[in-house]
Amino acid sequence: MQTPTKTIGLGINSAQLCIYIENIPPLEQYLSLQKVTALHPHDIYNIGQQTGNHWRKIFNVYAKLVFEIGLCQHDTWQNFRDKELLQKHSNESLIFSPPNFDKLDPTRIHIVMGRTYAKTLHIDTRCFWLSKDFAINEGKKLIISPYFDYRQLSNIKVSQLAKLIKKFGYDEYN
Repeated sequence: MQTPTKTIGLGINSAQLCIYIENIPPLEQYLSLQKVTALHPHDIYNIGQQTGNHWRKIFNVYAKLVFEIGLCQHDTWQNFRDKELLQKHSNESLIFSPPNFDKLDPTRIHIVMGRTYAKTLHIDTRCFWLSKDFAINEGKKLIISPYFDYRQLSNIKVSQLAKLIKKFGYDEYN
């Protein structure tokens, strides 16, 4: 698979937590992105309203994950989701471009969302499988995790993923 020359996604380009997803919200303003673009307040809500439960779950699980890591300054994961997640003052990104394994920045933490996507990218064989759900490549600070869906990435698995992220030193960046 050829990697695009541009990184396309939501959040900030210098994010320390980069999560890679195979699909894009099916709305024109996101399908036509040419770079990593910060969301504005209410964008997550609007995406959920216009596209349905699938994207709402992804953003909810993402917010729960960052809240579980314990670094956000909000009292609930819902407040973090609505006031900071993937916005210009965040430290996260949701990347729609496939990662280039050989060029991953080891000063950032990279998460490939879904075993199937990792297999498609041929990254699954370059990682050590800790369980059927999680794999890591310590040198690249890469984690393969279940897809951000309540059934695949339950609250218990969100906690497991948060521990792996902390192991890679995410708390040092904030």
